[in-house]
Amino acid sequence: MFFGRKKTSLPGPGEALPGRQTPISTSQRHFVSDAPLHGPWPGLAQIQLGLGCFWGAERLFWNLPGVAVTAVGYAGGATPNPTYEEVCSGMTGHTEVVLVIHDEKKMPTAELLATFFENHDPTQGMRQGNDIGTQYRSAIYATTPEQLAAARAVRDQYQGSLSAAGFGPITTEIRDAPPFYYAEDYHQQYLAKNPGGYCGIGGVGVACQRGVGVAAG
Repeated sequence: MFFGRKKTSLPGPGEALPGRQTPISTSQRHFVSDAPLHGPWPGLAQIQLGLGCFWGAERLFWNLPGVAVTAVGYAGGATPNPTYEEVCSGMTGHTEVVLVIHDEKKMPTAELLATFFENHDPTQGMRQGNDIGTQYRSAIYATTPEQLAAARAVRDQYQGSLSAAGFGPITTEIRDAPPFYYAEDYHQQYLAKNPGGYCGIGGVGVACQRGVGVAAG
């Protein structure tokens, strides 16, 4: 009965859908770069970023210099290996995220996070524009203590800029990375396969200061 409902609150204890043990099947190679979609990626940093619909978000990141691989998926909730329909029901607790694999020397984490903040409205809670629901919440899931420190530093700097421009508090969820569950294959690199597809990416017109944060490897 929950399917099709745009929920704006996370499921409580014991309410999340059970999911499944078998991972969702995807291609093994990135549609754009032909890099391994599932790794391993020795010597590269990993971070999970949620900024609304993951189609446009993934394209934003795969076009950045120093980004080696991107993949879209679900994270932050309780349901293992969920389907897209289950995530959209609001009964998994997951948000849509992009797994970004990058070379820290060519694309420092703080620079990546500045781009992240500039390309959505991180003050909207359980929505992004007209996309409403828990799966559209803003999130940074870090894989190292250095990434966590960088995320908090860039957030705090950007909050000052947003406040000066009349925006409210940032609601971005920042924490250690939970399990990442790959989304269905048709979602992977969706806008490369469907160039005219929906892209919800768009910032609020406030620049994020560069050179802020802690280098993360």
